[in-house]
Amino acid sequence: MSMVASGVAPREDIPFTDADFQMLAGLARREFGLDLAASKKPLVYSRLSRRVKARGLVSFADYLALVTTKGENEERLALISALTTNVTSFFREKHHFETLTTVCLRQARAKLDAGGRFRIWSAGCSTGQEPYSIAMTILAAWPDALRRDVRVLATDIDPIVVDRARQGIYSGQDAEALGKDPYRKWIRDSDDGTVSITDEPRALITFAELNLMDPWPFKGPFDAIFCRNVAIYFDQPTQQALWQRFAGLLTETGNLFIGHSERISGPAETSLQACGVTSYRKVTESETKPSNRSIQWV
Repeated sequence: MSMVASGVAPREDIPFTDADFQMLAGLARREFGLDLAASKKPLVYSRLSRRVKARGLVSFADYLALVTTKGENEERLALISALTTNVTSFFREKHHFETLTTVCLRQARAKLDAGGRFRIWSAGCSTGQEPYSIAMTILAAWPDALRRDVRVLATDIDPIVVDRARQGIYSGQDAEALGKDPYRKWIRDSDDGTVSITDEPRALITFAELNLMDPWPFKGPFDAIFCRNVAIYFDQPTQQALWQRFAGLLTETGNLFIGHSERISGPAETSLQACGVTSYRKVTESETKPSNRSIQWV
């Protein structure tokens, strides 16, 4: 779950003009879908001035020329990492995981017993607490999940946080949100005060880097998609296009979970119906077809 970085800007010892900011904002929008308002200029300076210095440059104009140069993909990734920060926790917004258990998993069990598959996508997985929470929820409901065709795809644009997610190592304070049962059994304590995720949840998850603005290298369908507190940093047209793309990847009974400050709007409103707090279900084909019943006049 990525958000535009916040903080107090240091002294501007590297020039950062309004034109520099506008060029950077245009790049962030084109490449990553980020909507950088003019009010973010001091915050952007605070983060990116470090990258300018790290590359031995003396101006933002030089840095912008660098990141738009062919072969500088790693610096573009460093740019997005600098512009975003990641705020997440295990079982954040618990009502979503309750819906996952009582609705998604319950209605999919018959399909699974018949040899079918079950897929969930954590889009914007950050440092991994969300997909691990999903995997633990699945294991709690389906102890035999590892013997079934069950998978969780976890993606994020930032390769640094994806690598941290793969490691599955967290502070003891992070693990407090898990409580004791039934999830604590999938956490291993270490002597240094950290905790690590055990093999069972890990086995359900595939981590990958993905920019949501790029073509998606998969077709689904997904029984559920979690994309929480990501789209809020996109402009409205980008948000609406994203909701529609998600709707197209859901199974007929699939669910979409979004952030507490986000709402579905645009064309996707005909494809997704609210079914809980920031939870939406796919509208079935039969629900969208016009009724053939005639009106009887009396």
